[in-house]
Amino acid sequence: MTRAALPELPSRHPLGDMLPALYAADDFAQRFTAGLDAVLSAVLSTLDNLPAYLDPALAPEDFLAWLSSWVAAGLDPAWPEPLRRALVRRAVELHRKRGTMRGLVERLELSLGVHADVADGPGVRWSGMPDTPLPGPAAEVVVVRVWPGSAGPVDRDRVEALVGAVCPVHVRCTVEELGGPPADGV
Repeated sequence: MTRAALPELPSRHPLGDMLPALYAADDFAQRFTAGLDAVLSAVLSTLDNLPAYLDPALAPEDFLAWLSSWVAAGLDPAWPEPLRRALVRRAVELHRKRGTMRGLVERLELSLGVHADVADGPGVRWSGMPDTPLPGPAAEVVVVRVWPGSAGPVDRDRVEALVGAVCPVHVRCTVEELGGPPADGV
């Protein structure tokens, strides 16, 4: 779809009706303004519906890619339209969680339909006592375990590409593909 002159789209505000009475009966003036109406009808229709263009659920499909660039959603054209709309709608929320385990898991589930679990080292510990031992050595590699979800089998290449794009640059991540949810203690 394109937002160009649409001959079948009537103007809601015909210019010929707004002319002074002197030109109301003038055939040339009416034909001239009718030509302008055909050009301006798409512009007026777009302006009348501007809030719908800014809503990911209602925006025309060809406008969605441009809208996603406003929020840096990083859409893959191969994804189905409902998924692209959902990613644009949740882009700000996903950016807020970017770089966290929860953000990575949500992005994998939303974008690729796979379930995920992230093993990110020993964690943290709080203590009111000085000289409390640290929780353990820092993890050198973050392990992202994925297993099939709503989208069927896991596409490892796409998972690795998404993990590489979403993980912080200073963190080394690896992907493990599982047949099902991990057992406790894995």
